[in-house]
Parts: sequence; structure tokens; C-alpha cells
Amino acid sequence: MTGKAIIVSAPSGAGKTTIVRHLLKVIPELEFSVSACSRAKRDEETNGKDYYFISADDFRVKIASDEFVEWQEVYPGSFYGTLKSEMGRIWAMGKTPIFDVDVVGAVNLKKYFGNNGLAVFIHPPSIEELEHRLRKRGTESDETLRKRIDKAAYELTFAPHFDSVVVNDDLEIKCGEIAEMVGKFIAE
Repeated sequence: MTGKAIIVSAPSGAGKTTIVRHLLKVIPELEFSVSACSRAKRDEETNGKDYYFISADDFRVKIASDEFVEWQEVYPGSFYGTLKSEMGRIWAMGKTPIFDVDVVGAVNLKKYFGNNGLAVFIHPPSIEELEHRLRKRGTESDETLRKRIDKAAYELTFAPHFDSVVVNDDLEIKCGEIAEMVGKFIAE
């Protein structure tokens, strides 16, 4: 390991991806870390930009060869993870990787990077507000919405494992606060 890392996680609908996109725009030292996965590539996705798409068998070979910083089998035969080679690519550019990951991946990354990793948890103002945001998207059935809310309640229990917990009650203000925090961490 040769550099720092920024790890951002949150339940779905808390604003994580919007905040990560903002950080990438305003902090030129950051580079998005592309995850690997074993699922099939969707038509609109690009290998090496959205994910590194590899077969489940190749994923298992890479696990056995210790080629991942962290990985998970999310569903049987469905793997997601961060390749060590991706860290090397980003650090070779003189940049700091930023991760947009689920809570389990974030906790694993924080363990790996230790004090060289800044782990930020984006907390919704409330479960009710999170449900409201997810309903506004218009992409969920009542059943999938309930599953996301139940999962979010579980994910909120991981907040104490993070260096910073930011309640996203005003997206613009929180983007600025997190950008300042990240900038200071990179400069240390």
C-alpha cells in the first residue's frame, strides 16, 4: 500500500453518489476507483469505466491469488470487489482513489487502509426522509421500497465504524463540508 484513500458509503437514497460526483468535480487529486464484478455487462455500461467485468471463475482465481483489496460474494456466484491493480493505477497517476461502496465494502476498505483511509458515512436525516427520497425516484415498487428501507435500517448500524458520519439534511451544504474534510485529509 502506498497512498491514501477516500471511502464513501450510505444507504440507497442518502446522497452518496451525488456527493462522490461532487468531490470528483471539485478535488482534482481524486480519481474514481472502478470496482470489479462478475455479473454480465449491461448495454449502457463500459468495461473499465463502470466496472471491470470478469467471470465468476476468473474472480475466484483472483481471490485465490490475493489480487483484491476487498471483495464480497453478494449473491451466490455474484462477486464484487476492488482490485489491488486498480489502486496501483490510481496511485501511479499521483491521485487518491475515492470509493462509492456499500457499508460492508467500506468497513473492509477501512480495515485495509487503516489511518491512510478516510471513511465517510452519509446518514439520511431519518428513515422517513429516506423513504420519501426513494419514492420520489419513482423506480421502486412497494415491495422493493420496503426491502430497501429494511436494508437501510440495517446499514445505519454500521455508522460507528466510520471516521465521520455526516447527516445529509442539506445536500449543497454537506457537499461543501465533505469536500473541505477530504481536502484536509489529502493534504495531511
